Amino acid sequence: MPFQSEDLYPVLALIVWTLIMWIWMYATRIPAMQKAGVNPDDARHPGADYSASFPASTRSAADNYNHLHEQPTLFYALVFFAALTGGGDNIFMYLAWAYVAARIIHSLVQVLSSKVTQRFFVFAVGSLILMIMAVKEVVRILTLPGIAG
Repeated sequence: MPFQSEDLYPVLALIVWTLIMWIWMYATRIPAMQKAGVNPDDARHPGADYSASFPASTRSAADNYNHLHEQPTLFYALVFFAALTGGGDNIFMYLAWAYVAARIIHSLVQVLSSKVTQRFFVFAVGSLILMIMAVKEVVRILTLPGIAG
């Protein structure tokens, strides 16, 4: 299947979601800093204890924004790999959209709920989807003519 720009739509969707979480993070963090009387210069070092007095949802939005820069980087690379090497069939694309949905649900659960087990379940589902996508690509590559034998 030749590369089609639609193969990259899930990447764009997750990037846009990450930017939405960036807005959410600062929309809650700046007022929390002002309310707590935190000097912005005291926030220059990651992990500083200035945020301990922030509401949990404010800390969770920041945590989630950071999480969107961790595992999803594998997703981005995998989708580009598939798109550039002739992958990205319908099943792969359904999986890609399912992964994006799982990450969005993960964000909402992390910020709006204090239930870590719910968040872990959604994270595990997303991780499983990503693993299936990767295995699907490995199998596809290994079964290309001239590769396996």
